[in-house]
Amino acid sequence: MAKRTEDPADRPPSQLEREIEETRERLAGTIDELLFRANPKTIVGREVAGVKAFFVDHATGEPRTENILKVVGGVAAFVAVLVVIRRTTR
Repeated sequence: MAKRTEDPADRPPSQLEREIEETRERLAGTIDELLFRANPKTIVGREVAGVKAFFVDHATGEPRTENILKVVGGVAAFVAVLVVIRRTTR
């Protein structure tokens, strides 16, 4: 047998008003959280923290030399490729 749901008309108005107010408060909290997450300053802050975490160990504060060397090597290789391409096209 299917479970019967309670008809809103059977509830007292004060209970309905309380449920509506609780729903409004939950929605307001959700909207506030979405606005905070979508704020450009918040997004930039998260991205900066992510980049810092890649280059600096959060626990010790020491630089992560292996990651720094990988990035420096990648940039150097990219510049070398650009120089070779430029010299061959002249």
